Order: sequence, then structure tokens, then C-alpha cells
Amino acid sequence: MSQHDLSPLTPADVQRALDALGRGIVVRHYAESTATSELAAQAIGCEVGQIAKSICLMLEDTRPILVVASGDQRLDMKKVAALHSLSAKRVRMANAEECVALYGYAPGGVPPLGHRHPPQAVWLDEKLRRYAIIYAAAGSAQTIFPVATDDLPLLNGGRWADVARDA
Repeated sequence: MSQHDLSPLTPADVQRALDALGRGIVVRHYAESTATSELAAQAIGCEVGQIAKSICLMLEDTRPILVVASGDQRLDMKKVAALHSLSAKRVRMANAEECVALYGYAPGGVPPLGHRHPPQAVWLDEKLRRYAIIYAAAGSAQTIFPVATDDLPLLNGGRWADVARDA
């Protein structure tokens, strides 16, 4: 990869990916940070659970996958690993450099679509289905886009799964 390949993608890249779907979804820009689920919910005026956080993971240090989780849930690495017939020790969070190199975005701004390299798998947290509309990061720590929860699989080919820790 050249140095140019490692520059982050932008909210404009996310908007282009959304436009290609032809569903009229528009990236929203905020003056305040939306980098965490709590901050995003405050900026939007919604429940924390409506925030769709895109979590970049690595399987066996070589295979990037994406989990889109509800903002009020914690990811269960054992459940994610089991979806790939692996032990939890074989799954880890991608570091910031891997997020930019593989997905195109820094943590806190990773969208559920429009990645530099498509993840090998995309899992969608079943808990997001509590809501009709969810809000996902759009390429920066100050951009979000709304999407009908039922449309989430259309954005990225993701499959619904139970990936949250049990209460």
C-alpha cells in the first residue's frame, strides 16, 4: 500500500456510497462530537441504543470483519468468535491504524458501508431491531446518518446475529 492509500476516507465518501444505494439517505453534520454512542445520542436527541456503532475486528490477525452493534450494548467476543468457529482468543479489536488501512476510517467515525476494503463478514446486532430508525457514523467524529433498521442489511450485506453480552 502506498502512503496515499492510508489517508482516511471522508464523510463525502460515505455520502457517495449512500447515494449509490439510491435510498435518499443524507449524511448529517454536527458541531459537537458524535464519536461515542453517548455523545451521538446527545447530539441527535435519541436513545443510546439507537446508535449503530461499527466495530472493526480482526479474526486470527488477518481477516477483517465488522460488527454493527447497538450503542447501549457491549460486544461479546465469544459470541462473535463462535459465528466463525473460533475461540475468543482468535478475535481482537482492530487498532486505529488497521481501521484506517482496511476500512478507511478512524475509530469513532467508521460507517457500516463504503469501506476501503470490504470486510470478510458483517454482523448486525439483533438488539438494534428494537428501533425503527437507527443512526450510524458517517466517516468522521461529527457526522451521522439515519437509516431504517430494516434497511441496514441492504447497506452492507450484513446478517443479523446475537453478538451482545448477556445482561
